[in-house]
Amino acid sequence: MNTGDTAFMLIATALVFFMTPGLAFFYGGLVRRKNVCNTMMACVAIMGLSVVLWTLFGYSLAFGGNHGGIIGDFRWIALNGVGWEAGPYADTIPHLLFCAFQMMFAMITPALITGSLVGRMKFKALFLFVTLWSFVVYYPLAHMVWGEGGLLAAIGSVDFAGGDVVHISSGISALVLAIILGRRRGYEQVTYRIHNIPFVVLGASLLWFGWFGFNAGSALAADGLAAHAFMTSAISAAAALLSWMFIDVVKEGKPTLVGASTGLVVGLVAITPGAGFVPIWSAFIIGALVSPICYFGVALIKKKLKIDDALDAFGCHGIGGIWGGIATGIFAQKSINSTAKWDGLVFGDYRLFLAQLEGILITIVIAVAGTLLCVAVVRIFTPLRVSLKEEQLGLDVTQHGENAYPSFNGLDQ
Repeated sequence: MNTGDTAFMLIATALVFFMTPGLAFFYGGLVRRKNVCNTMMACVAIMGLSVVLWTLFGYSLAFGGNHGGIIGDFRWIALNGVGWEAGPYADTIPHLLFCAFQMMFAMITPALITGSLVGRMKFKALFLFVTLWSFVVYYPLAHMVWGEGGLLAAIGSVDFAGGDVVHISSGISALVLAIILGRRRGYEQVTYRIHNIPFVVLGASLLWFGWFGFNAGSALAADGLAAHAFMTSAISAAAALLSWMFIDVVKEGKPTLVGASTGLVVGLVAITPGAGFVPIWSAFIIGALVSPICYFGVALIKKKLKIDDALDAFGCHGIGGIWGGIATGIFAQKSINSTAKWDGLVFGDYRLFLAQLEGILITIVIAVAGTLLCVAVVRIFTPLRVSLKEEQLGLDVTQHGENAYPSFNGLDQ
């Protein structure tokens, strides 16, 4: 046990917690007035739900034992046997602290999905879906990547802080849900204006703040690897922010605050799987390239395919996470982190690159199949989508009986 590592991980865990409220502000600022409470409530409700599910069942299923490299067991149900002593995954911090740190990942991941379905999904259906999705998709993926004997780790795929587990899984599930729900009313006729840009900036700033705990904390110690992950995260976010600003200037003639905020977030998404594997210089490349990849990916989804991924959950987290996983296979060095069995493609070895592609494909299959299964079960109990009248009135009033701006008497088209 090491008190320095323990103190560092307590701070990192607290930082990661701030990401979900940050996401609530980021998403809440992007939607129309009549849906801001519902959009933020989705994240807030998941904060409570995820902690209860994780401590009762999730941690044990993700990290307790191993069954076929796919799932754990119930040895640590309700955190039975998870105490102050060091655990099997980190020998310098309390087992309970490792559990708490991983709990924050289980919190933010399903919250990311909600960005694709704002303004049209029943809150009850969303709550049931997230409950099922945690068991069907998140806990198995967390085990396969980080758990004892996990399938994706066994094939040599690496994921430092959640490219597969967090971003690709949530992004792909968000895309599937958006397709199933269908587009918002008047999708091609109405301009969906961003209602509060300062909320967007506040949310993005809280996300960046928390992401340092997310990535640096994944070193599980206050050491050089944590510092390395901290710096690659900062560089990638900054490069992506500037890259998105440049695209805005070229395409629209001026930089935008929303674009800069989006750029910094996708830069963080892209570096997440490789933060503790890739050299510092590669973070500039990973961040600079993710913005055009996501920018034109979003355009393809919305303008060409006509899919209503409302807040670009797939466009940013799914596509950005896939690029990050591929980039890890290109730039990773086992001299930085011996968890990687091979060097990346740029150093003359193709094996890690192929393992990364395989891991990404497996994650996509699990996310698609798991989402379809969860939707089928939820539909037994409740419709997925609100009625036309409820959508017109807004989900704040119809789902929660609240109004974020009670003094506003205009119309939100």
